[in-house]
Amino acid sequence: MGLASRPRRAAVPPRIFEMFPVLGQMLRRRGGDLSGGQQQQLAIARALIADPALLLLDEPTEGIQPSIVQEIAEVLQRIKQEGRRSILFVEQYLDFARAICDRFYVMEKGVMALEGDRHSFRIDEVSAYLSV
Repeated sequence: MGLASRPRRAAVPPRIFEMFPVLGQMLRRRGGDLSGGQQQQLAIARALIADPALLLLDEPTEGIQPSIVQEIAEVLQRIKQEGRRSILFVEQYLDFARAICDRFYVMEKGVMALEGDRHSFRIDEVSAYLSV
């Protein structure tokens, strides 16, 4: 296979490495060799490269150490402040969700059980719907 027939690798926008500096340090590593928190950062970064209007996240803090959770929260706050995209996430870590959300929705057995804006988000009310 000659050089002309190799697929071109797209450059990662510098803003991605500004948001997730650790990924710049890990460029030569395979995704599977990264820690769980680094893999989550990589997953969010990969989604952001496509510049979506809506960012969907399913439990972005699950199994992640607190320092990485804080880094992810800071990135999501930055994205939110930019005002260019919406973020929809499913999350059980209530303090994290409350810190980032503008609105919240709690479902129970497929039915909307509770909803409101960030100012009406009460941890005791929301946590009453969480169970294992």
